[in-house]
Amino acid sequence: MTKLLLIILDGVPYRNWRRLFGNLEGWVEQGHARVRKMRAVLPSTSASCYASIHTGVPPQDHLIWDNADIRRLEFPDVFSELTRAGRKTGAVTHSYWSEFFNRAPFDVVRDIEYDEPEGPITHGRFHTMRGYGHANQMTPADYDLFGTLTRLCEVKGIDYGILHTCTLDSMGHRFFHDCEEMDHACFHLDAILAPFIHRWRQDGYEVIVTADHGQDARGHHGGTGEEQRDFAFYYFGNSALPGEDEVLDQLALAPSILTRMGVPVPSTMTAKPFFTP
Repeated sequence: MTKLLLIILDGVPYRNWRRLFGNLEGWVEQGHARVRKMRAVLPSTSASCYASIHTGVPPQDHLIWDNADIRRLEFPDVFSELTRAGRKTGAVTHSYWSEFFNRAPFDVVRDIEYDEPEGPITHGRFHTMRGYGHANQMTPADYDLFGTLTRLCEVKGIDYGILHTCTLDSMGHRFFHDCEEMDHACFHLDAILAPFIHRWRQDGYEVIVTADHGQDARGHHGGTGEEQRDFAFYYFGNSALPGEDEVLDQLALAPSILTRMGVPVPSTMTAKPFFTP
């Protein structure tokens, strides 16, 4: 029975993935992982993408236009379908994910951490980034987030887990992408992520490392430019994948995860899965 982890590094354009993440690229070079290009929905805005990643529904249907209107979504999603099938789920993410897929509004005392067997998110560990701004990113340490997800894997025994971090997105908005600060930030995240990928694989998980959207040279996303929409999709697992020249559809990610984990795909997820069971 497949177990899978989805790691989302917010706001990294395709170019930066391929030139700055040496550990991920090394695994590709040695045949332990495969990489494809994926394209975000429009608008390529963070919350719009989060909602589409797990529902397989475009923003024009789920109606999340930007980062301001966050509410509980009514569409079937990856968490709900896996829980219905008896699988344990875990989330180590920004609080928006809890609001979209569990309950809203987010209550920092009630919802910062929960363990709820009925789900849809079985084990939730969240952060808010309250007070975020240009001069103060308010992002938690990625090392701590990776450790928290690993604890959910090894102590709670989750079958599916998602981790989402905004560090690189925030760095990109502040410094843009062609600079020493961004080079070092990508290098550092790649370095601290690598041993956790190794450990997750040893624990029996397939692993996806990807983004929600890209960012352009001025640190912007939301629009149609390739740098704003396109990002890398690294896969550590045994499923077949489309050819290297095919750009993966972000709307296909949710049904692909369910297909890979042997769970029926709801009718609202209309994009063709790119994974096999």
